[in-house]
Amino acid sequence: MLPLTRFWLRWRRPPVAGIPGKNLGVRKVASGVSPPSSASPRTLNIFDRDLKRKQKNWAARQPELMKFEYLKEEVGSRIVDRVYDIARDFPLALDVGCGRGYIAQNLNKETVGKFFQADIAENALKNILETEIPTVTVLADEEFLPFRENTFNLVVSSLSLHWVNDLPRALEQIHYVLKPDGVFIGAMFGGDTLYELRCSLQLAETEREGGFSPHISPFTAVNDLGHLLGRAGFNTLTVDTDEIQVNYPGMFELMEDLQGMGESNCAWNRKALLHRDTMLAAAAVYHEMYRNEDGSVPATYQIYYMIGWKYHDSQARPAERGSATVSFGELGKINLVSQGKKSQ
Repeated sequence: MLPLTRFWLRWRRPPVAGIPGKNLGVRKVASGVSPPSSASPRTLNIFDRDLKRKQKNWAARQPELMKFEYLKEEVGSRIVDRVYDIARDFPLALDVGCGRGYIAQNLNKETVGKFFQADIAENALKNILETEIPTVTVLADEEFLPFRENTFNLVVSSLSLHWVNDLPRALEQIHYVLKPDGVFIGAMFGGDTLYELRCSLQLAETEREGGFSPHISPFTAVNDLGHLLGRAGFNTLTVDTDEIQVNYPGMFELMEDLQGMGESNCAWNRKALLHRDTMLAAAAVYHEMYRNEDGSVPATYQIYYMIGWKYHDSQARPAERGSATVSFGELGKINLVSQGKKSQ
């Protein structure tokens, strides 16, 4: 777990000196924004996608929006670290659910030739962050990508896919637009994210109102993520988890920041209104159960990072079953050449 304070995380990386940002225009793709009735029949309609678009647009219009971007900038930089771990360049890349471009601002033009940034919120695309890479912004829903098959060498996504109703379909579309031997690198909230807030609201609402409603959206379990990636067609999978803990003065400051991030709950079964005394009770429970020594309260964000490759004949594959020439029981009897050289 990486403990981070709210105020420390507000630091932003400076833009690359002497290099102007390049934005090659906003491309509006009508077919990329999902109509209300276009979901697959098998899909569970959990989230109000139109409300999520409005929440993200509202957040992108705020005059002090930069002070709420600390978490997305942090996770975006960690995605870029994973891109740099791959020893190759990517002529054409795509960011699914880019927001204001938290990944692109940390990439360099030696690694990525051209970068497409797609998001459901037009205001986020209008206020995109500067980058040295030539970019094209596309208004599109993560669930309905308007790109052709085998287009991109790299697809990335940071803190966006946890809001899609049909995650299997979204992963299948990402696999579809990747070129053979292309790679997908993503991050999403999952598991125990904001468990402190969830527990505090449930306890307070049960005590004050005799029952509770879900106020934190449901998250994907890490055990399911590898299966979903494999079902979408990805191979050579890597899934790992990380936790970022941010300290806030109190519960209300945490909720204000979530709203400023565009991360307010948009589940259809959310409760429209919480009574004032229930909110005050929840803040008291939060402080009593989880407070730090300095009086602040922690909020835990669990992040799932995933890497998957699209198949290509050049990729390494496991040997066929039964093709081994030495059993594990005989490994101790083998004289390694390297050991013989060292003894000389």
